[in-house]
Amino acid sequence: MRRQAIAVATTLLLAGTAFAAAPETAGADAANVHPALWPTAKSPAAITDARIEAAIDALLARMTVEQKVGQLIQGDISTITPKDLETYPLGSILAGGNSGPNGNERSSAADWAKLVGDFRAVSMRAQANGIAIPIIFGVDAVHGHNNIPGATLFPHNIGLGAARDPELIQRIGAVTAAEIAGSGIEWTFAPTLAVPQDLRWGRSYEGYASDPKLIAEYAKAMVLGLQGPLVAGKAVDGTHVAATAKHFLADGGTFEGKDQGDAKIDEKELIAKHAMGYPAAIDAGALTVMASFSSWQGVKHHGNKGLLTDALKGKMGFAGFVVGDWNGHGQVAGCSVTDCAQSINAGLDMFMAPDSWKGLYETTLAQAKDGRIGKARLDDAVRRILRVKYKLGLFEAGHGSRGDFAAVGAPEHLAVAREAVAKSLVLLKNNGSVLPIKPGAKLLVAGPGADNMAMQSGGWTISWQGTDVTHADFPNGQTIWEALNKAVGEAGGKATLSADGSYTGKPDVAIVVFGEEPYAEFQGDVPTLDYQPAEAKDLATLKKLKAAGIPVVALFLSGRPMFTNPEINAADAFVAGWLPGSQAAGVADVLVAGKDGRTARGFTGKLPFAWPADARSPVEKPQFAVGYGLGYGDKTSVPALSEVVGVDIAGMLNVEKYFSGGRARAPWTLSIVDAGGSRQVESAPVDSSYGLLKARSVDVKAQEDGKSFVWTGPASFNLSGPSADLTRQLNNSFALRLDWRIDSVGEGSVKLALGGVTFDISAMVTAAPKGQVSTIKVPLRCFADAGADLTRLSYAATVTGDKGLTVTLLNTNVEAVGENLPCPSAAQG
Repeated sequence: MRRQAIAVATTLLLAGTAFAAAPETAGADAANVHPALWPTAKSPAAITDARIEAAIDALLARMTVEQKVGQLIQGDISTITPKDLETYPLGSILAGGNSGPNGNERSSAADWAKLVGDFRAVSMRAQANGIAIPIIFGVDAVHGHNNIPGATLFPHNIGLGAARDPELIQRIGAVTAAEIAGSGIEWTFAPTLAVPQDLRWGRSYEGYASDPKLIAEYAKAMVLGLQGPLVAGKAVDGTHVAATAKHFLADGGTFEGKDQGDAKIDEKELIAKHAMGYPAAIDAGALTVMASFSSWQGVKHHGNKGLLTDALKGKMGFAGFVVGDWNGHGQVAGCSVTDCAQSINAGLDMFMAPDSWKGLYETTLAQAKDGRIGKARLDDAVRRILRVKYKLGLFEAGHGSRGDFAAVGAPEHLAVAREAVAKSLVLLKNNGSVLPIKPGAKLLVAGPGADNMAMQSGGWTISWQGTDVTHADFPNGQTIWEALNKAVGEAGGKATLSADGSYTGKPDVAIVVFGEEPYAEFQGDVPTLDYQPAEAKDLATLKKLKAAGIPVVALFLSGRPMFTNPEINAADAFVAGWLPGSQAAGVADVLVAGKDGRTARGFTGKLPFAWPADARSPVEKPQFAVGYGLGYGDKTSVPALSEVVGVDIAGMLNVEKYFSGGRARAPWTLSIVDAGGSRQVESAPVDSSYGLLKARSVDVKAQEDGKSFVWTGPASFNLSGPSADLTRQLNNSFALRLDWRIDSVGEGSVKLALGGVTFDISAMVTAAPKGQVSTIKVPLRCFADAGADLTRLSYAATVTGDKGLTVTLLNTNVEAVGENLPCPSAAQG
């Protein structure tokens, strides 16, 4: 789901405007659903037992239309307060990936429980008709309760798929549920049942495997682990939570792996490849299903009645409720985020309206009153939501028993995560049996991922993207370096950490840990599967060590298989480590032998997806097939592999990162415009004798990592480039960010422009601490509302100043924000 916190008030967010997309009618015929083709399933009778249905009947008979409509809408904690529920009787609250209690992403379990309790307390105050309906609170706990520091963090789903162990998955589900419940929460947006087909998709690591059969086995296991077996007449107990089977449907089958894209496949393939996890989840009792952002044959799932009603609720017998994804209803043809009767009529039961909830409530209420949403459909949606709330025991006084804070990060839970890490590792190459590391060995541990909790944890960790995670967030975990160092020392050897691979005493063996930086959702979409197509620093480290005669082990951290043949060739052993999470001791359990010469665990992981032989995707020519994975008993020697990339990677567009490391990032360029015309600023300092704006490279935190600009008259600097489309970033609440140091404030105003729209940021510049690095953020929505066309952006940022202004630029990019940011004033003149 799209879970970042947001930066805009409802009244300013696309209110009353339709989503700017091509009409969906062209694909309507191809998107017709034939229910007879779909598999049969049925929610357990325990969900719809007579006691619950009778209670719902009594409630529905007394509820006002305002109360019913409120049940259909979910708001995010960054834009709604408990007091708001006194006026707007919303049925659900969520905490997005960048949202935390009181704006603190690193809140404790106790803080979370208090927040949930505060919302629930207001929702349980009886209204004039004597009715009180508790809210249901949901979070993305997708690899453990990843929202809370110190929680048990598991490998991401792709690593669990490599383990091929449904019994382990059920135990992971139970541990995750206990920790979610331990923080007072009763609903998680998991498991993801996607079957990724094109690994360029930024959510590939959320899929367990490419095999629908394994997805079905894991769907059953994870639902049973999270919820426990459902029993008629009994509520889900206080150590379990509601599961969400997501994202319905074929989010992993979009054309060219585009997130929120279109699955251009026929109905039989849609069912055979992408639907098989859902019958298993439904039969196991999944209480909720989440609709996908994506489309099938051009029709958005949030508005596809054939899929949501005829297939899911009809043929597959789903009796729980269908929740939308982050403002996903706003992408339905003819809808906006504050107006979409089409979604409810199609079978959506609960809008996820993080920042649009207020306007959406008012519009939906009017539609329910005038008949655009029929009474039967409204009551059915409310019934399904109430059914789940009753099954979770939310109406019972004893529900307050959730909140066992000690469950979060409990030692027995960490042990399960350590086991999962060990079982997830896949050995692709072990020429010369360089692994395991022998007792008494002198080990060099190198690479950017060696001592990096963020890289080994990936996205959806503390924050949406997971980029700011540090060891302090998981003090009960170990980085890979720490785990290897401890294991090697216990076996009588000595380990040394050196990120760049340098050393003083020649080691017996080196382990280089490298891979992808953290990302989530469309932020992880890539044009090809080529790893490090430019500046192949990790390959250089491997080659340097190999050339010195040192046996080299490559430990690759990634959310997907990638074209790494050059890195495989440069290493004696190559391990797919995926995104293992915080318990890196599981890595050492497999890679390092104890004093007796044996490892605590062997390699048992098998590839859940094919490993590519070139950079093309979908993978047409596997280097290693699905199910491949060596063990310590295997004598397979991997020969030299082809290093032909197979695709043209020139000119691939970077639409989000404009300036960092002291220079513009390709394909963007940095230029100066003043009375003397326009001239490009290269990496070398500009001649200070020319023009009204002087630019030179300076050291701020690292060598030449900043660009200093000194104005002697009116001038601008521009970051310009090709025609970039920022539609997705606009729809998902991104902001233009500048990290810079204001050294002096000059004459006149300071202006910031993007896409031809200019704002006056003089107040921000004046308020910034002088001589210190500071940050400004302006929501993309501000520029769009003022007329900027973000579908064809050629100017990513322009800063205009006058005599006396001096700034040093460190970074310019667009990024998701978790703050309710105002727009600056429009520039005059």
